[in-house]
Amino acid sequence: MVKVVVGINTLISLILLYATWRVWRLRLKLTRLTNWLILAERCSHTLFSPAPQALDISRQNIYNLRQTNQALELQIQQLQQIYSILSVGQRFWRWYFPRKVK
Repeated sequence: MVKVVVGINTLISLILLYATWRVWRLRLKLTRLTNWLILAERCSHTLFSPAPQALDISRQNIYNLRQTNQALELQIQQLQQIYSILSVGQRFWRWYFPRKVK
């Protein structure tokens, strides 16, 4: 009877030792994974931390370009109007003062 109890206790001890070894290995893997994730977070933070400032600068540049574009569109519209007036004047001139063919 004592041999059976000692055998069962030894078997239980070996099973628990194996479970402890597996938990210890899992802890090492989780530690490595945690360290890798911390490193990835630090790298991404370093990479993306200037992004808000860059976005603000880009927004300001886009606003400035739109303002410049509006001014240029107004100038283009004025030039088109001047060209139209000159074209009408040229047609009128040719109609009113036709060339005389020799």
